[in-house]
Amino acid sequence: MHVYEVIKRPVITEKSYDAADFGNHYTFEVDTRANKHQIRDAVETAFRVSVVRVRVMMMPAKTGMRGRRKVVRKSPWKKAVVTLAEGDSIQFFEGV
Repeated sequence: MHVYEVIKRPVITEKSYDAADFGNHYTFEVDTRANKHQIRDAVETAFRVSVVRVRVMMMPAKTGMRGRRKVVRKSPWKKAVVTLAEGDSIQFFEGV
């Protein structure tokens, strides 16, 4: 898997902004096939920062009801929380 295929998009929520401001943790939606080493390489290559720690979790599918039938409204996805070294930051999350 190529480095630029690993990161899909940043997760932009109030909780992720607080984590970026106070704890230097940045949250991304990543490819479901990616592992921690590939995520580390992708973030270091794309943003030119040094990564200290990567935490990964699978977010479950969102389901709903359409009549009597249960349907999937949103498919499952993988989330990665990346901790950067002291002094590093990603400008995409700054000042929003």
